[in-house]
Amino acid sequence: MRLARTPAARTALQTARRIPTTHTATSSPALLLLSRHLHLSTAPLRPAALRTIKPTTALPTIRHGSSSSSSDGPLAKTPLYDLHLANSAKMVPFGGFHMPVQYPSLSVSASHVFTREHASIFDVSHMVQRIFSGPGAAAFLERVTPSGVAALELHRSTLSCLMGPDGKGGIVDDTIITRLPGEKFYVVTNAACREKDDGYFQAEMEKWNGEKGEGMEVRQEQLGGWGLVALQGPEAAEVLGKCLDEGSGVDLRKVLFGQSVYARVKMQGMEVSSGLLISRGGYTGEDGFEISIPAEETVAVTEALLAAGGKEKVQLAGLGARDSLRLEAGMCLYGHDLDESTTPVEAGLSWIIPKERRTADAGYYGAEVLAGQVVLRSKGGTGVRRRRVGLIVEGAPAREGAEIVSRPEEGGEAVKLGTVTSGCPSPTLGKNIAMGYVKDGFHKAGTEVGVVVRGRVRKAVVTKMPFVPTKYWKGDS
Repeated sequence: MRLARTPAARTALQTARRIPTTHTATSSPALLLLSRHLHLSTAPLRPAALRTIKPTTALPTIRHGSSSSSSDGPLAKTPLYDLHLANSAKMVPFGGFHMPVQYPSLSVSASHVFTREHASIFDVSHMVQRIFSGPGAAAFLERVTPSGVAALELHRSTLSCLMGPDGKGGIVDDTIITRLPGEKFYVVTNAACREKDDGYFQAEMEKWNGEKGEGMEVRQEQLGGWGLVALQGPEAAEVLGKCLDEGSGVDLRKVLFGQSVYARVKMQGMEVSSGLLISRGGYTGEDGFEISIPAEETVAVTEALLAAGGKEKVQLAGLGARDSLRLEAGMCLYGHDLDESTTPVEAGLSWIIPKERRTADAGYYGAEVLAGQVVLRSKGGTGVRRRRVGLIVEGAPAREGAEIVSRPEEGGEAVKLGTVTSGCPSPTLGKNIAMGYVKDGFHKAGTEVGVVVRGRVRKAVVTKMPFVPTKYWKGDS
């Protein structure tokens, strides 16, 4: 199912107006498109610390809908819900959950800047955390994704896409896959796609287990009710380092982007957490970590991080700042920049397909289509007819749905080239940025185009992404 697409400002204002007054601490409207968190990187270190994973409190049935709108059923609460209210967060429906869009201590843009300069904590517990296990787990994931899952080293992760079983190359959802010890894989998928993904995996597992039988079976567990928090920003490592229990023996300088460790966190008093999966990466383009936490420990771990940094170094941040941060980093939001009509090659994600899997007989759904698309037409392939690009837009910001058009010669008419899928003012650059899809041939950096905003054609230039350089930790230089 394709997610509803609405202009960012209108969506945020509409959702804000639906918020009960008891949940609202500030009257300022949410100005930016609400976003989902692209879980970047995972990979554990200490297999003995991985506890038996069992679903906790069952979540209410969640319909698959817009990532920025409420579901028809009751909204779920993350383990940090009460902490958000205690900090006077503005709460909005998001992916079937009550989620914070911003806090009164900082505006959305100020929170964005604070993250770039210091560190922020984002609640991303609405994401779906899954464990696939069994002797057939790697091969199963290589059927439903184009990634080389079997070749993943322990404690390493990869961005990937769930591929449509119709073989057309469309993206069912984007995901992060991490190899754990013992033929296990940690897979994080989007909250707004929960119902769709649950049905997808159930059907594909039944098909797989029926075909392969004993010796190649695959199983799935969900970490129901668990917390997932993202600590992002240049001071994230310093803050987390103050909280790590010395007995964990973890040197964060040796944990690189795309790797993970198991470690314990010192909480208030003499309390120490269980072994937590701590992954270096995130959705903001900054250095940072994502921490998977049992529900009963999520508040205490989050409060420990806040106390370790103090307000000068770390603050809570909401989905408003998260969206502008991820857009500056050139990252996609499923249901907007990616959907079932989009292929990974069109989306500029060819790099997730290993060289050895770029053949028509690679065995994953859509392999034949993607094998043709990765080769340019001039070199005998099919290529693609459209490509995802970044844009710098003059004048008013271009929002989702705005038409991208050609710059006509004097007296000529503009021709539609594509559509904006995400857009907002960039607090870092002080310019209006956007991403979208344009016809092949108009995708090269420096190409001048137009974007129709409020009935007027605004000048725009195709720009390389990320708009802001990423600062992932890749070791001492």
